[in-house]
Amino acid sequence: MNLRRRTLTGIGIGLAAAGTTAAAKIVADRLARALQTAKELDSLDTYEEEASAQIVVLADDGVPLHVEVDEPDVRPAGLAKDAPVPTVVFCHGYCLSLRSWVFQRRALRAAGYRVVLWDQRGHGLSGAGSTESYEIDQLGLDLHAVITAVAPFGPLVLVGHSMGGMTLMSLAAHHPDLIRDRVIGVAFVATSPGGISAVSWGLGKVLGKAVHRLGPFAVGQLAGRQGLVNSVRKAGREVEEYFVDLYSFASPVPLSIVRLTADMIFKTRMEVISDFMETFDKHDKREALEQFSGVETLVINGVQDMLTPPEHSEEIVKLIPGAEHVLVNDAGHVIMLEHGDVVSEQLLALIGRAERAAAVHLDQRDKPRVRRTITDLAKRRRMKALEGRRRSAS
Repeated sequence: MNLRRRTLTGIGIGLAAAGTTAAAKIVADRLARALQTAKELDSLDTYEEEASAQIVVLADDGVPLHVEVDEPDVRPAGLAKDAPVPTVVFCHGYCLSLRSWVFQRRALRAAGYRVVLWDQRGHGLSGAGSTESYEIDQLGLDLHAVITAVAPFGPLVLVGHSMGGMTLMSLAAHHPDLIRDRVIGVAFVATSPGGISAVSWGLGKVLGKAVHRLGPFAVGQLAGRQGLVNSVRKAGREVEEYFVDLYSFASPVPLSIVRLTADMIFKTRMEVISDFMETFDKHDKREALEQFSGVETLVINGVQDMLTPPEHSEEIVKLIPGAEHVLVNDAGHVIMLEHGDVVSEQLLALIGRAERAAAVHLDQRDKPRVRRTITDLAKRRRMKALEGRRRSAS
């Protein structure tokens, strides 16, 4: 057994030894409460959408990319009759899929916008690439292929969550002319321009560093044992849901949302998860953000995001003059599912500002930076009502 394997095993034994009866009871109680609240909030929504068209786009290395296009039935309100309707392109995050944008695609399509969504290589319904192709730079090239195939003309609004935001940065690095000539708005959702290796993921500095160092190795050991991983998932679904909830959300969400998120995460094959992990610590696209100078920009993040904390959003805002920074209270990393209405509203506001700026050729570099912290009041009211019903029942 080599040193890295012994170290990883030692950490596992140490964590197991720390799991005293009292600690186990606390975790079990939290798990029970979290799942009970999630069940009480549940809805009958299946979060499935039928696209106007489904298209396979080949990346430059031949990997088939699954793309969906939603064509609107109406024209955006307030848009001049002779003005072209922007196409909004959504890029999802690591271990998710285009399904993570279900609330936003509904809202934007209903508002009259053409929506393009796609699954990144190795995710969702897209094909797998070679090990060396799982790099942020390649994802930017993939996005360019998607745009060339399904949105070759007209203004664009780009939206990226987490790894999807990094994909937008890569696109800007490789195709600055596209950003300059066609992109009127961009939204960076819970993402980072670099420095992910310093994130502790809520584990503290020591354990956080250990996970960064050993994570790719540990996951790599499971890459060839997908059957084993699947069987463990089935045996411990409630525990799986608890930890997905813990690292994805900072407020109660319906159990169906937890399961949707877990389904996306755990349907991503272990070798894809492993191969992508190392690229995040190397990711640094601060220089590429300069290409968005003059573009209407929204940077939105959850206050309690443990994976890309707010200081990473602050870094983006500093590098793009005139960017708006919106922080959402009671929000974790998968903010677009946790606070779907809030994110949709912010995106619609972004597009409206971008359309007005484009109409008068306004350079957003002259706009003062705006920082706002908002709260999902509708969700808080729902939670208070739920607590009231519990007290009445007891």
